[in-house]
Amino acid sequence: MSPAKAAGGFDTLLAYLRDARGFDFTGYKPASLHRRIKKRMSDVGIEEVASYQEHLEAEPDEFVHLFNTILINVTSFFRDGQAWDYLQASIIPQIIGDDGASSPIRIWSAGCASGEEAYTLAMLFAEQLGEEGFRERVKIYATDVDEEALTEARHASYTEAQIEAVPKSMRHYFQQSEGRYVFRPEYRRSVIFGRHDLVQDAPISHMDLIVCRNVLMYFNTETQAKILSNLHFGLKTDGYLFLGHAEMMLSHSDQYAIVDLAHRVFRPRARFDPRGFAPPAAAITAPTTSTPDLGPAMIQTAPYAQVILDLGGRVAVINEAAQEFFALTDADRGRLFQDLEISYRPFELRPHVEDAMNGGKPVRLHDQQRTLPDGSAQYFDVRVAPLTDAGGNLLGVGIHIEDTSEFKQLQIEHLRASQELETAYEELQSTNEELETTNEELQSTVEELQSTNEELETMNEELQSTNTELQALNDEYGRADAELRALNAFLGSVLTSIHTGLAVVNDRIEVLSWNQQAEELWGIRADEVRGRRLLELDIGLPVEALRAPIVACLTGSAEEVLSLEAVNRRGRSIQCKVTCTPLETSGEGVHEVVILMETGKRPRAG
Repeated sequence: MSPAKAAGGFDTLLAYLRDARGFDFTGYKPASLHRRIKKRMSDVGIEEVASYQEHLEAEPDEFVHLFNTILINVTSFFRDGQAWDYLQASIIPQIIGDDGASSPIRIWSAGCASGEEAYTLAMLFAEQLGEEGFRERVKIYATDVDEEALTEARHASYTEAQIEAVPKSMRHYFQQSEGRYVFRPEYRRSVIFGRHDLVQDAPISHMDLIVCRNVLMYFNTETQAKILSNLHFGLKTDGYLFLGHAEMMLSHSDQYAIVDLAHRVFRPRARFDPRGFAPPAAAITAPTTSTPDLGPAMIQTAPYAQVILDLGGRVAVINEAAQEFFALTDADRGRLFQDLEISYRPFELRPHVEDAMNGGKPVRLHDQQRTLPDGSAQYFDVRVAPLTDAGGNLLGVGIHIEDTSEFKQLQIEHLRASQELETAYEELQSTNEELETTNEELQSTVEELQSTNEELETMNEELQSTNTELQALNDEYGRADAELRALNAFLGSVLTSIHTGLAVVNDRIEVLSWNQQAEELWGIRADEVRGRRLLELDIGLPVEALRAPIVACLTGSAEEVLSLEAVNRRGRSIQCKVTCTPLETSGEGVHEVVILMETGKRPRAG
């Protein structure tokens, strides 16, 4: 099938999944999504996408297997332990607050899979609050789109292997029941599970902490941005966002500030809303020599510079950050903005202010640079926007200037790292064709480097899932091997205990088995005859006489008995009774013959 036709088939299948079952996977990364669907198609032995869609229509139960394959649901307790250690030591104490605090604590575990992450959060908060404080203050909302995974999470029952990562000091949060470990009910009641689609459903709000680990990496850039905006809305202004180690989120600095990049902890930035800083209409009049303080106190203490101009182009508000960054003073209030150095240095703002005064749209300027006296560079993001009242009437202009130097330096470092990685991939291109696509994606931007990292993390989770399946299969093979060894030992004991010479031959009259009594009788070891034709053995028994009875048994005849004169290993003449018995295996016909060789006294000559 051509790539274009295959892509069209996948698009049709995704539309069918959306319309038939309400799962919209169009926001997932195409390469990863197609690989997971192909894996499920291979499992059921279907090659064409269109044929697999027909299979889904005919077999409704197949939806469950497909969704489990796509969603993977790889999770564990305390996954990436160092990140959880940081959360426990540095973030949870800030969320809990002073010892006397009693305010509710709301936590959201988004993409909780089978619940290990939600119960990990419960244990960490219970460790610091105690049982009573935990039950009174903490609510953990755990959500996922996979109903089957949620059902498992609600049972809160895990195997010994699944809780292996739980520290022994925290094992008391589980009680043993029928060989499994069940999360204790007094703590379980504070964890609420429910179905939630991060892309389609409205976010849960007023959260102190949102944990969304290794979920974003399954989505494309546009869908990631939508989810992060929803999570931003769900967080309190002093809340925290905890992501997985593959999710750096460097392109969303306007929404989130970095708390600890190594452990992927972020805080929401306050959204800039010009209408919230607009002065009352009575204050926006003709220029005066004394302009009142038009902004609320929060403007003064904001970490970014704020300057508000009235309709006359005069400065109405200057906050503390603006005074610090640009050497402004209270005396500059009431002055024309165009007379101040900030209007044209370090970056030209006058044209943008004039456009805003004329009713233009807000303008955002990124990476505006100025050089400090010590030679270092400082970077700013600038937003110039008209301020209007509820009726849409122009009140003035707001200028928002945010120092992004730290983020810019981080971008430069990652860009440098990206360029180094790109060089390494180019050197390997001739020997590793599989990395060619990745190498093309690794250009000069941190965003593309992050996309590749997320894709590799997805494959890692798939390998973990496959490894679990292989381990279970290996355990089953081990049990079967042990049973086979026991059976072989039993058969060996049976053969040894038989006090009659015994041999087993196949349909080519080759010796398969030769017991110890046969060795004693004819003086030839089992390892010397096994695999050789019985009729070619040089022993004291006239073996050629056995050809006819053996052939008769192989063709379906009943037991054949004959008496032969022979010479045993000591050179004594004996009378040997030989019994040939067909050996039928599980209704598959006769392919082996059992030969019993018993000695008796040789009759005396008359």
